Amino acid sequence: MDKSAAPASRKLRLSEEIDGILAVLTEHPIRLRELIAAMQGRAYMLLLILISLPFCLPIPLPGLSTFFGTIIALIGLRLALRQEPWLPERMLETKLSPKTLLPVLTGARRVATSFEALLRPRWSFLVEWPLLHHLNGAMIAISGFLLLLPLPVPFSNILPAITIICLAAAMLERDGYFVILGVIFFIITVIFFGGIFLGGKEVVSWITNYFSQVPPGD
Repeated sequence: MDKSAAPASRKLRLSEEIDGILAVLTEHPIRLRELIAAMQGRAYMLLLILISLPFCLPIPLPGLSTFFGTIIALIGLRLALRQEPWLPERMLETKLSPKTLLPVLTGARRVATSFEALLRPRWSFLVEWPLLHHLNGAMIAISGFLLLLPLPVPFSNILPAITIICLAAAMLERDGYFVILGVIFFIITVIFFGGIFLGGKEVVSWITNYFSQVPPGD
C-alpha cells in the first residue's frame, strides 16, 4: 500500500480551504462560480460559512451584504426543501473584486481557525434526521433574510450570522453539538428581532444608545 496516498484523502479544514482560495485569487475579478469551484465537493456549506463570517467582523461590506444575504437565503430555502443547493446563473456569473474579497477572506480565515478544532462528528442524528434537516435549512433561510434588513443596530448582523455559521458547520461535519448551538442562537435572534419589530423606534434607540455608551474595552 502506498502510504504517500493517505494524506491526500484527508478532508481539508475550513482555514485550508480559504488558503486555497487565497492562492488562486488574482488581481482580476473572480466570478462566484469560480469561488464555488475552488471549494470543490463541500462548496455550498463552505460558502455559507465563508460569506457569513465577515458579518461577525468589523469589515465593511459595501454592496456585498445584500448580495451575500440573498445567497444565504436561497441556499437555506433549498436545504429546507431537502433539495440540492442551487443559485441562479446570473448570480453565479457575478464578478467579485479581489480588493473586496481579500480582507473578507483574510478575516474569515482568522475566525475559522478559532472554531474549526471544535468540530467533529457527534450526535449526527441531529443533522441526518429529515425533520431537523428541513428545520436547519429553514433557520438558515430566515437568518439570511434577516441579514438583508438595513438595520443600523448592534448585533442585527452578528446574531443571524452566528446562527448560519453554526448550522452550516454542523451539516458540514455532522456535528450535533453545533446544531444545538445554532438553534440556541436562532432563538436569541428571533427574540432580538421580535423586540425590535414590536418595540419599534424605542427599542432601536435604546439598543443604539446603550452600546454607544459602552467603552470599547468593555
